[in-house]
Amino acid sequence: MKRLSVLAVVSLMLLGQSCTQHTNNRNSEKMNDTVKTEYYTFELSDKVTREKVTFKNRYGITLSGDLYIPKNHGNEPLAALAISGPFGAVKEQSSGLYANQMAERGFIALAFDPSYTGESGGEPRNIASSDINTEDFSAAVDFLGIQKNIDRNKIGIIGICGFGGFALNATAIDKRVKAVATTSMYDIPRASSKGYYDKVSLEERTKTLEQMSQQRWKDAETGTLAYGNCPNPDTLKGDEPQFVKDYFNYYKTKRGFHTRSINSNAAWTLTNGFSLMNMPILSYIKEISPRPILLIAGENAHSRYFSEDIYKIASEPKELMIIPNAVHVDLYDKVDIIPFSKLETFFKDNLK
Repeated sequence: MKRLSVLAVVSLMLLGQSCTQHTNNRNSEKMNDTVKTEYYTFELSDKVTREKVTFKNRYGITLSGDLYIPKNHGNEPLAALAISGPFGAVKEQSSGLYANQMAERGFIALAFDPSYTGESGGEPRNIASSDINTEDFSAAVDFLGIQKNIDRNKIGIIGICGFGGFALNATAIDKRVKAVATTSMYDIPRASSKGYYDKVSLEERTKTLEQMSQQRWKDAETGTLAYGNCPNPDTLKGDEPQFVKDYFNYYKTKRGFHTRSINSNAAWTLTNGFSLMNMPILSYIKEISPRPILLIAGENAHSRYFSEDIYKIASEPKELMIIPNAVHVDLYDKVDIIPFSKLETFFKDNLK
């Protein structure tokens, strides 16, 4: 892919700089007959209960989550997992599916919407932050650790896609987290600043930052933030990169569509990259050690290099698991491909 096309794709999917102000309701109307507000993209296991919960992060933002609890678990406190992602998704999608699967395997699992997205609080809507999205995981650990049916010394994290990077960052700083796993991991600040495979030049980065800086004047004048288009198009022309087609086939179809998902039906602000592009998150990755890291990526995933790069620089104990023939979004919802048995073993071995 040429450098400029890489930059354009990254801007569209992560930042939105090249988009015009627009509120996209076409898919909401189109899929209204099949997708309701409380719709989940997966079936709740008959071995698991699900309850809505709320908790606050240290910025005072109220986060919304679904707590998945295994039925007939006895009286002993259980190990617990905090789960979020992908970037731009909501808890009714992949993170809820993961929580459902892990609860079947004996963990209490909390799938939550990050700050400013989904059912979680925070104004304005649909913005991301290197700091706050890292903090969201620690807030989830706060919540889990004060539940009577949870052993607070047995808490781990799963981060999916862009929240894989934030999960690693949270684990590095929050020593209460005993183990961390990521699937289809993205380093969102790195991708936002440097593009895929770090192909974006200083000149291109500067141009993007200049556009966002000027947009701040416009937002200040109107008193509201401008938004771009949905990160994923309503239709495909056919000449898009394969990973864009893969995103479409998840977020824009019945397979993964949700009305509250930014990637399905909403948009980031035009200045969303202001925090992401200037605040790297994985500078202290070595400080996760001696706690274990499990990195899972698809063999054919466009994002595979993020996991491989983290594996190279992280300290032991660490493991990189490559799923044969899988692409990035296969690890969002394909339960026959996602290695849940491996995740079960990893956390049972390390949350002791």
